[in-house]
Amino acid sequence: MSFQQKSQISGGLFDLEILEEQVAEIDYQMSEPEFWDNPEEAQAFIENSNQVKATYESFKAIEKQLEELLELQEMLQEEEDAELQTELEQYIQAFNQTIEAYELTQLLSEPYDKSNAIIELHPGAGGTESQDWGSMLLRMYQRWADKKGFKVETLDYLAGDEAGIKSVTLLIKGYNAYGYLKSEKGVHRLVRISPFDSNSRRHTSFCSVDVMPELSDNIEIEIKTDDLKVDTYRASGAGGQHVNKTESAVRITHIPTGVIVASQAQRSQLKNREQAMSMLKSKLYQLEIEKKEQEAAELRGEQMEIGWGSQIRSYVFHPYSMVKDHRTHFEVGNTDPVMDGDLDGFIDAYLRWKQI
Repeated sequence: MSFQQKSQISGGLFDLEILEEQVAEIDYQMSEPEFWDNPEEAQAFIENSNQVKATYESFKAIEKQLEELLELQEMLQEEEDAELQTELEQYIQAFNQTIEAYELTQLLSEPYDKSNAIIELHPGAGGTESQDWGSMLLRMYQRWADKKGFKVETLDYLAGDEAGIKSVTLLIKGYNAYGYLKSEKGVHRLVRISPFDSNSRRHTSFCSVDVMPELSDNIEIEIKTDDLKVDTYRASGAGGQHVNKTESAVRITHIPTGVIVASQAQRSQLKNREQAMSMLKSKLYQLEIEKKEQEAAELRGEQMEIGWGSQIRSYVFHPYSMVKDHRTHFEVGNTDPVMDGDLDGFIDAYLRWKQI
């Protein structure tokens, strides 16, 4: 889209009048005496309203940026100036990046895209090698969340035998967290010279990444008590140290599906059980959605392959440097920024690919 085309959207996508009405309605509702009668609902309302207000402020800033660009363009039409031309080109580049970022948020329109995300990492077979790869992905997602200003909570952590992790469950809190991170669901493959191999041989490792939206309490998912197996154990953190000396950690197995969830983030067994049940609800909801997608794909005659052989992304450290997404074919030649949390290019490519 050209700058001229984008400069015409101020009355469309950036319609501040609608947002102004929403902000006014939010302020009115928050001023009502009964607003705090239900603290949980009030807190959820505030979180949503903060996003509306943030969008409103962003749009105001973009509108101002657009006005400045048009003024610069008019000045150049009146009189040619090399420095002013350079300045305008820089402004246009920055404005285009802003619009592209906005367009990305417009792609997040599916149910629960705006929700917090629960992300699970499960290294594949391969012992220390794959467990170390799991810890590298854990760091990558933590770095990505930090750059987005999202809050990360470790719900469950099982350390590797010698290094890395056996499994990790994170809750990433932030607006559109699930919408962004759903692109990461699948098997991630690493090719590198192993730091654990005395002969410096090349190794291939796999790690499964599962991503679910955190569902609100008003979403009804039927779970029968008789279908649950509940175990308690001592919580432990990174490195294996005990968080406490009581069996506060909770693991729940949903017998009909075999789904297992665990939480050790809280010191209270009751709180961990509540968190684990919330995770179970999210997983069962996701399974139902995937079942419907599978049925629809079969009706369309599509083959949906799921397994270790169907990795979504490859990370190659040797004999060359590359990260490539096998669904969108988006790739970068420098692995370091990606491992430091620069995932936006892959996320953007995935969301646009999903629209095709």
